[in-house]
Amino acid sequence: MKVQVGVMGSAGGRMRKDLRERAREVGRAIAEHDCVLVTGACPGLPYEAVCGCKEVGGLTAGISPALDLYEHKNRYESPFEEFDVMIYTGDGLMGREVTGIRSCDIVVLIGGRSGTLGEFAIAYDEAKVIGVLSGSGGVADHVDELLAIINKKTGAQLVFDEDPRRLMDRLMKVYEKGRGKLPARLTRREV
Repeated sequence: MKVQVGVMGSAGGRMRKDLRERAREVGRAIAEHDCVLVTGACPGLPYEAVCGCKEVGGLTAGISPALDLYEHKNRYESPFEEFDVMIYTGDGLMGREVTGIRSCDIVVLIGGRSGTLGEFAIAYDEAKVIGVLSGSGGVADHVDELLAIINKKTGAQLVFDEDPRRLMDRLMKVYEKGRGKLPARLTRREV
């Protein structure tokens, strides 16, 4: 089975051209590692990563807040054409986050606002391998502060890097090293 890498980040607001390109580079790197790119099927930086992934022939999956394609396009005004697979949760913007994060082996944060903060919290509590694109602004640039406030060990493994390709290389090494191990939050009895 292919490794599924979630890209979570700013879906709106002002986004610098260089940051959009770095998000696309994350998508290209995911495809070149033969992974599936998963997003919340939203515009913005996650969409830029999807476009980068598709540029090099990668596979993409969207976790939509909508009930169907009509609602996805018209109510949420979100992209759909670049996705190979779309999963309609009907759970709304915040409700789809748990499904999105649980569908990923690795989670990458790029920038981000309140939605990304929620996704980070879920990924951290679910002991995911989390990559942070340093210098991308928003939530991503405050993860260290958040960790100090949270002050809780969950088994999550974090990797910080400002270079999208190096970040993905490092994440894959961390993931492969721990593949097959149970997350820290589970014991053998619970499985």
